[in-house]
Amino acid sequence: MQMKEVARGVKQYISREQSWPQYLAFPSACLSISALTPPPTTNTTKMAFAGRWETETQEGYDEFCKLLGIPDDIIEKGRDYKLITEVTQDGDTFSWTQIYPTNAKVTNKFTVGKECDMETIGGKKFKATVHMEGGKLSVAFPNYHHTSEISGGKLIETSKAASVVLKRTSKKI
Repeated sequence: MQMKEVARGVKQYISREQSWPQYLAFPSACLSISALTPPPTTNTTKMAFAGRWETETQEGYDEFCKLLGIPDDIIEKGRDYKLITEVTQDGDTFSWTQIYPTNAKVTNKFTVGKECDMETIGGKKFKATVHMEGGKLSVAFPNYHHTSEISGGKLIETSKAASVVLKRTSKKI
């Protein structure tokens, strides 16, 4: 955590507690409290999703696509494509765009914990609720379950249909 973020968190914590004079006398105690109990409005796990991501690796691509009924020629075109994922965030509200081969793109906008309208790359529209659990975004698509998380500075997306798993790892660009 950078010092500006620590200072901002300390200021918010002191404002909430209305007991700021004791922290003026003991600034190191203030930093310790901030580090142990960050303000509830700060959630760096969720903020870590924001940015532009490019696929580095994917495992289980062919099997997953075949299970969903995607034609072989489309599977072939997309196999080595570097999918671009763009994520913006305002609090618990996200805009999640994936740019596919031939510049086809799908944007889904959602607020964590609230039902929303979503769309698949094939154009199928459906209603879903995205959840945040343990730092992972999780949603049930019509034919599979999808999770997204940040691990080691990478965006890890896992889609599971029956026993077939597609795991895509992307780097921030």
